[in-house]
Amino acid sequence: MLLRDAHNRIIRDLRISLTDRCNFRCFYCLPNGEPPLARKETILTFEEIAHVSEIFVSLGIEKIRLTGGEPLLRRDLPEVVKQIARLKPDLLDLALTTNGFDFPRRAEALKNAGIDRVTISLDSLKPERFKEITGIDAFDKVLAAIESAKYFGFDPIKINAVIVRGCNDDEIVEFARFARENDLKMRFIEFMPLDSGHEWSRDMVAPGKEIYARINEVFPLKLVDLSRGSGTAWNYQFADGAKGEIGIIAPVTEMFCGACSRIRLTADGQIRTCLFSTTEHNLRDFVRSGASREEIVEFVQRVVLNKEQRHYINDTEFVQPARTMSFIGG
Repeated sequence: MLLRDAHNRIIRDLRISLTDRCNFRCFYCLPNGEPPLARKETILTFEEIAHVSEIFVSLGIEKIRLTGGEPLLRRDLPEVVKQIARLKPDLLDLALTTNGFDFPRRAEALKNAGIDRVTISLDSLKPERFKEITGIDAFDKVLAAIESAKYFGFDPIKINAVIVRGCNDDEIVEFARFARENDLKMRFIEFMPLDSGHEWSRDMVAPGKEIYARINEVFPLKLVDLSRGSGTAWNYQFADGAKGEIGIIAPVTEMFCGACSRIRLTADGQIRTCLFSTTEHNLRDFVRSGASREEIVEFVQRVVLNKEQRHYINDTEFVQPARTMSFIGG
């Protein structure tokens, strides 16, 4: 039994936000320091997360990524990882996205619990600029997180950088050099309208094609696959055989909605069928109402069937989602 939407896309990827809280205040996400959800009772418990994860995997979900907010702020994180990891081998991949702040201290426990891959956010290679972007002096902690991920055998290690015109786009080539020198998968992401300050503008977007051109001019690239399939990134290797890899995610200028295989579950148990959805579906209350497994399956199938055909960032009537990336889960 597979999850399929009305546009014949099969849903195989689930992103679960474990918390809306974050200890960073990145300007492209939470510059206003929005408060967390009002009551602890609104957040899904680990038992609920494990329960619905099992149902999603039974419906064909193959990859689960744990996100936030900052997921490492959730207490006893390895425990929920262990519960979800029990779904392997039907679950092919269990990954984590983190800002890295507390990762070195918890890396070994997370690896032992069952996390396969880790993605770490790093938006500047300049300590002072990093502080300006994130609102916190933690550049060295993120570098330590990368080293910890290597030491404990997470593979691959991906580094996410949101590229913003006039902010860090002058570091594009240096990020590529960083990937080569440290054997990392460097992923460049276009700036999207998901910031709490609602200050996004198209002028701030550095297009994916420009990112590619800047890197290719200095470090010639070759495409890994002619198609990105249901993935979000075009992936490149260095033509000279150097280690490392480049991924370019361009949802604004090169939308990939036609092959989208993802849905999201927010920290408070709302299903979002698109990152830019203006409608959410309350799975939490349905589960807590005492719904049977069969009823939950039908609920999920019904929601997925109505997944949006595409996002509307490039339409004049586009409405920015009320909730920011920290609430939605990346």
